[in-house]
Amino acid sequence: MPGKKKNGTDSIGDIIKKIRSEKNVTYEELANQTGLSVSRLQKIEKGELTPSVGTLLQLSKALQANFNRPPDRTKTPNYYYKQFPTFAENTHLKAFSVQVDPKKEHIKELRYRHQGEEFVYVLSGTVEVNVGDHIKKLGKGESLHFNSGVRHGLKNVGATKADLIVVIYDAE
Repeated sequence: MPGKKKNGTDSIGDIIKKIRSEKNVTYEELANQTGLSVSRLQKIEKGELTPSVGTLLQLSKALQANFNRPPDRTKTPNYYYKQFPTFAENTHLKAFSVQVDPKKEHIKELRYRHQGEEFVYVLSGTVEVNVGDHIKKLGKGESLHFNSGVRHGLKNVGATKADLIVVIYDAE
């Protein structure tokens, strides 16, 4: 089955599709609530496109679902992320382990914006975090806290993989 992982667990697309179907939410309704296109939502559900952390937050909010325990480490074109498990319902904090490949960024033309605040802590490597018109270079042991409602992006400017902890606070 295309959306299944090797170990037999559901992919994040399968989980989103199941929740959307259980709540009788159409693609059009979900697109209106998230600002994502219907075709993008369909690709996510089919496993043809991996949602970014920001997209997962939008989907979680729109579907009123908590994706506390995604199946595995999730790979996007240039980085991996895995949400740390939380066992509290309706938590406003979401913490992720993020690994960014050398000399890579999320998607060059795309910067994210979502409600709340974000905290980035660098475990290893060197990254640049772009928040609005400001660029901050961070190395091992350094961190940045910012309003995630401002367009932001992150790239690894080093020659080795960057390991980060990213915590997002969303009050809604």
